[in-house]
Amino acid sequence: MAKFPPGTWDQLRDYFSKIAPISVAEFEDLKPSFSPSYFPKNSFLLRQGELCLSMYFVVKGSFRIFHINDTGQELTRYFAFENKFGTNLTSMIEGSPSVENLQAVEPLFVLEIKKATFFQLVETIPQVNKIYRNILQNAYITSQRRIYDLQGMTALDRLKWLLEQYPLILSRIPSRLVASYLGISQYTLSRLKSEL
Repeated sequence: MAKFPPGTWDQLRDYFSKIAPISVAEFEDLKPSFSPSYFPKNSFLLRQGELCLSMYFVVKGSFRIFHINDTGQELTRYFAFENKFGTNLTSMIEGSPSVENLQAVEPLFVLEIKKATFFQLVETIPQVNKIYRNILQNAYITSQRRIYDLQGMTALDRLKWLLEQYPLILSRIPSRLVASYLGISQYTLSRLKSEL
């Protein structure tokens, strides 16, 4: 198995510290709930039709959340980079089959927490409850911004917006995936990059 980056647990602790400060002892009690997991580039954490049974905290690398529609087109909704949680929340909350795929875009190191464990901690540990609320709030805000901020924008303005959100995205994520996120063709993205 690939060797985990040094400071893996420090990243998760820093994440908690910014949102829901936690003592060293409390954090040590939480650590066994998370399992270090590695996914090679292009491997799937979850496929459409499967039940989502885990939440993932990205230590290093990235994964994308995307849907394949009836015509076979890939529609990317979200990129999860370092120090972010990501999962298919709808499937996880409802217990319904996922309509999205989670796929490693780069070699991916995550701390994985199982759904049952996570929700048990949400009910019993105030800091985890606060983390969960923060995840839900961010998911809602991100989806609203995508719908309304991008609606009516030119393709160039959409690209500029994306670069404000993720400054390194063009150097880390393949152009076809960035185009899928923006809802434009790869050719259009190539042309727009020359206009930046």
